[in-house]
Amino acid sequence: MSAQREWFEKDYYAVLGVPQSATEKELSRAYKKLAKQHHPDANQGNAAAEERFKEISAAYDVLGDKTKRAEYDEVRQMVASGVGPDGAGGFGPGGFGGGGGGRTFRFDTDGGGLGDIFGDLFGGGGAGRRRGRTATGPQRGRDLETELHLQFEDAIRGVTSTVRFRADATCSTCAGSGAAPGTMPETCPECHGAGTIADNQGPFSFSQVCPTCGGRGQVIPTPCPTCNGSGVEVRAREVKVRIPAGVADAQRIRVKGRGGAGANGGPPGDLFVVVHVREHALFGRSGNDLTLRLPVTFPEAALGADIKVPTLDAQVTVRIPPGTPSGKVLRVRGKGVAQNGSGTGDNGKGAKEGDLLVTVDVQIPINLTSAERDAVVALAGALDGDPRAALDAAAQDRRKRDGE
Repeated sequence: MSAQREWFEKDYYAVLGVPQSATEKELSRAYKKLAKQHHPDANQGNAAAEERFKEISAAYDVLGDKTKRAEYDEVRQMVASGVGPDGAGGFGPGGFGGGGGGRTFRFDTDGGGLGDIFGDLFGGGGAGRRRGRTATGPQRGRDLETELHLQFEDAIRGVTSTVRFRADATCSTCAGSGAAPGTMPETCPECHGAGTIADNQGPFSFSQVCPTCGGRGQVIPTPCPTCNGSGVEVRAREVKVRIPAGVADAQRIRVKGRGGAGANGGPPGDLFVVVHVREHALFGRSGNDLTLRLPVTFPEAALGADIKVPTLDAQVTVRIPPGTPSGKVLRVRGKGVAQNGSGTGDNGKGAKEGDLLVTVDVQIPINLTSAERDAVVALAGALDGDPRAALDAAAQDRRKRDGE
């Protein structure tokens, strides 16, 4: 399995404030809440909030991925049994840690992994030519996060948009090679291009990242003046993002490979776009259903009527049954959100279409003319029955019981 040294030291569940048994939805809800609270845009100049935001993002990057989460849980079990990033626990019946059960773990070199752990276990007094590990091998770029504000209609229908931000990117001068223009990287004389060197410790032999080239297998005699040989520079970036139809407010869209540039020839990270959907003047949203309040007059509610209502496309006619009370919800099938079931926005494949929920709002006139008032009085006199009769009967029954 792959792991990072930080996994031994960080309790990501505690970072997000959730139990280890948390579901994917609980993890997502906790992340969104904390990310919104500590996002740098909402905490300008607050270094502590920025660090907290990075910590939250790192935790969710692991726990939000099923494979990474499973590996992380195994590492935390090792920690619980006494194995730490410095090899605490030593050898046991099942291998390292005294409880490994014969399992073999592989740790990423960019996280100070198992090579570092074994090195700490055996120390520096062996007979081999162990070198100090000040350099690192290829490193994956950081995952980045930015925000995108969308109109309500664009979120419902899906849209391709552009996000703009400043971040690490492949150096524009050397195209990521790290070498000054007109020069080229050369094969590392220490590892001869392998990126690793043998580290013999008595009866044990390990490989470690070459300290001369940092695992790249190449050295740069003349570094690029723009990036100083790193192959990475900070600059303004524009990334096109395909937003799937039916995206919800605060939803996180992953754009693979468009995050921070990798170091020493490592792959780039991913870009996460948090979508913010603006409110609509008429429509609301409940899952895949659109909601709409429809004002109707008392005569329309009492007698029934056919009323035209708007949708996101064309108008449709809604039948108001006679005697419809205020607050009744009428459903217009298929006029809600057509959301891609797979979340990929592939031309509506697997789309699950919602409905339009129309809430009837009976309007009571306030300023009546003399003629209108006379008409209402006449109507009141003509109506039979008392709507509060049941209340009066219940009150009388209560008084009788109290009297007994």
